[in-house]
Amino acid sequence: MRLNVRLAALVARRALLALVGLVLAYGGAGMIGGAVPVNRDWQAPAQGVTIWVESNGVHTGIVVPKVAAGVDWRWLARPEHLADPRYARHDHLSFGWGERAFYLETPTWADVKLATVLAAALGSAQTLVHVDHVPRPSSTGDVRAIVVTPEQYRRLAGYIAATVAPGARSYRGYYGYDAFYDGTGRYSAVRTCNAWTGAALAHAGVRVGWWTPFPATVMWWF
Repeated sequence: MRLNVRLAALVARRALLALVGLVLAYGGAGMIGGAVPVNRDWQAPAQGVTIWVESNGVHTGIVVPKVAAGVDWRWLARPEHLADPRYARHDHLSFGWGERAFYLETPTWADVKLATVLAAALGSAQTLVHVDHVPRPSSTGDVRAIVVTPEQYRRLAGYIAATVAPGARSYRGYYGYDAFYDGTGRYSAVRTCNAWTGAALAHAGVRVGWWTPFPATVMWWF
């Protein structure tokens, strides 16, 4: 009996050390991936479409005009999808993408649960696109302005639109001004909500990290 207890303790200790090592390796890889630039030679044009990158410390998102450069988002983000349709008067939208349970259950760091994080990290095809109706942002704190060309903006919009499921259903959001929509793609520890933000910007041609799994790895570029 005593031998079995000692063996179980040894196995548990090694499993814990392996888990800690895995977390540290993942964190290190994410920081390195976020520091390697794509679109290295990108420069913001003197004139173009202003977008914003924002972070709440857990999720990052991309804020865009409702109508600009031939792109009109009103087909998706409709007043009736909001708990308070008056917010649809705002002229900008904030887009984010993520795993369904993680998105719905972790609006802030205070809501993060280990079980939710582990389940999302293992992979899930249940994804959502989060859309906030917002006024034109100010570039303060964790909201950073970026100017892109009309063509770059259209590429960005195409990437975002492709992550909205065809015929997507809408779901009420955290507050009166936001909603969720069925998404496409598979969420995992590799393709996180923040990696989605980085990938969308990279697809548009903006200089950003090669792999941006954490909020910081997105935001430090802007």
